[in-house]
Amino acid sequence: MLEINNLTFRYGRRLPIVLDGLKLTLGDGEIGVLLGKNGAGKSTLFKILTGLERPSSGSIVLNSCNLAAISPRERAKQVAYVPQSVTFGDLSVFDTVLTGRLAHFGLSAGEADREVVNEILEEMGLADFAERSADRLSGGEKQKVAIARAIVGNPSLIVFDEPTGNLDLANEMLLICEMKKLAKERGITILCSLHNIYEAKELGDRFFFMKNGVVAHAGGKDIFTEDVIEDVFGVRINITGRNIL
Repeated sequence: MLEINNLTFRYGRRLPIVLDGLKLTLGDGEIGVLLGKNGAGKSTLFKILTGLERPSSGSIVLNSCNLAAISPRERAKQVAYVPQSVTFGDLSVFDTVLTGRLAHFGLSAGEADREVVNEILEEMGLADFAERSADRLSGGEKQKVAIARAIVGNPSLIVFDEPTGNLDLANEMLLICEMKKLAKERGITILCSLHNIYEAKELGDRFFFMKNGVVAHAGGKDIFTEDVIEDVFGVRINITGRNIL
């Protein structure tokens, strides 16, 4: 379970507060979706979850473990990150996915690490691409490689930052299916940011509408009301009609 309590953050003493006592709870194997305007604090929250920034106050507890109390290496075992835009350099698909286990093996991968990579590639339908350059794959294939790299370390939480932003419709649906599979079959908790309301409703179990550095509204699919959308995004729309996208 992911429990975020009273999280506060600012990038400098004289700069505005970005997160202002944020609270969020997400169960094991649940998919949570963050929604809100740009600047609401979603990316900052992800930076704190992955250890790139430290909060001014508050706590993040993952499966009874306070993330602030563990080393960066141990955090890397617990929390994986999949960005919107993925680049892999000159590495093959196999070596790219293997880097997802760096926190486990350090300088040199063992046979057990390589076996785990092969298992994940087979499961994700990427075995035939193992020796190809990861950076030369299609957008959808790259996202699958990024997911494989995230799960190969067996994390408790995966953070996805706008994962469908650069994909066509077919690959968006493929990615959503893969994320649901991760949560259900592996019991991995997923926290994801999305802009598209309909993708969010298709993907998520719980939804967190952020505004001014806090979760202003939270709940299940019934949280998508015209009043909530207007409060968070400042527009009045008919959420039952797909023509608003």
